[in-house]
Amino acid sequence: MSEPPKAAARTGIRRQLWAAYILQVAAISFATVLGVYGASAVLKDVLIQRALTEEAAHFWHRLAQHPDAELPDTANMRGYLMRTGEVQGRIPDYLKGLDLGYHALPKAVGAPLVLVEDGAGGRLYLEFKQEQVARLAFFFGFVPLAVVLIVIYVVAWVTYRVSRRAVSPLIWLAEAVKRWDPKDPASQKLAADSMPLDLGGEVEIVAHALQELGERLGHFVERERQFTRDASHELRTPLTIMRTACDLMAEDCQLETDACRNLARVRGAVRDMEGLIEAFLIMAREGDRGLPSAPFVVNEIATEQVESLRPLLADKPVTLDVEHRTFIAVDGSPRALAVMLSNLIRNACGYTERGEVMVRVESDRVEVVDTGRGMEADELERAFEPFFRGRAGGDGQGIGLAIVRRLSGKFGWPVSLHSRPGEGTRAIIHFPHTRPVDE
Repeated sequence: MSEPPKAAARTGIRRQLWAAYILQVAAISFATVLGVYGASAVLKDVLIQRALTEEAAHFWHRLAQHPDAELPDTANMRGYLMRTGEVQGRIPDYLKGLDLGYHALPKAVGAPLVLVEDGAGGRLYLEFKQEQVARLAFFFGFVPLAVVLIVIYVVAWVTYRVSRRAVSPLIWLAEAVKRWDPKDPASQKLAADSMPLDLGGEVEIVAHALQELGERLGHFVERERQFTRDASHELRTPLTIMRTACDLMAEDCQLETDACRNLARVRGAVRDMEGLIEAFLIMAREGDRGLPSAPFVVNEIATEQVESLRPLLADKPVTLDVEHRTFIAVDGSPRALAVMLSNLIRNACGYTERGEVMVRVESDRVEVVDTGRGMEADELERAFEPFFRGRAGGDGQGIGLAIVRRLSGKFGWPVSLHSRPGEGTRAIIHFPHTRPVDE
């Protein structure tokens, strides 16, 4: 049974729920912290500046009414006034030299926020201590923030657990289906007595449907096995009898010329039917059961097929031969390669009226080259379609190349065709991995 893709395993429902939980918590935390930080900044910069501006305006109003009005002096705010004409008033050294406007002083002097403003009575310095504001911002900002975050985390965690429990039946179903062997479906794992107690609703409906599908698939697999086994015996036996009878009749020298010709046609039809049945049985098998993969020499298969199919050209001025440019071995099914070569050689012989059909074994391929009619570009595109026959016609049924294409995909041996009208055709079976062997 094929393993599920690793990408699918990394994106399972559990991981998706966990990722959603982490993203949710991170997004809420970021938004909450950003909001509290923004509120703190507004409190420190906007509200404090506004308080200083209003306090300064109030002081100038009182000073206009009472020249001896007292400067602001509270727990968080303190004022200093350098009257007009004074060179040096009673102000701290760290306030001297400040220009008009707002100033945020360093922590070395307490990190106050200072407003410097000129009025009718001189220059006013208002100093606001931010330590108290920072403590208030902490207690009324970050402490509630921590509580809110803890509540959010707890709620998100409970939601995650509930969501995971809600999808756990689906996860169990996915694990059960993942362990299925398509060649031998174990649908009993989805029976009612094998399901978890909390499995219900839509997941239970899907489980029952998959169980029925598995049972039907099991019946289909068993039927395929029976068909392959019965067809292998029931179809091959009469063909073997027919071939043997034809061989015995061919040894009778008293047959007339027409009878010998007809007998040769019968023998050819029997060989065609044997190759066709062999191809169908190979393709009908699920996987590669019955076709053990083993190393074999490609040259031996090519030689056997050429020798067995040479009688097809008995009445034509066409030669059929094999050229071993190198000797190679591959891993796979020799019977499958024999069927592929048989169909390609038969196709070449059927569409070649004179000249030659040559089978060449190269270092990474087998070529079947003929001097036949060739094919147009549109015919070449459709050559591998089932039951397609070119304009030149022929004796075949148009399924030989389709069988070759299906077998090439089944065993990983790509097939390609190259042809031009009047110049013949070259069919190539490529082998991705080969090994040289001694002759």
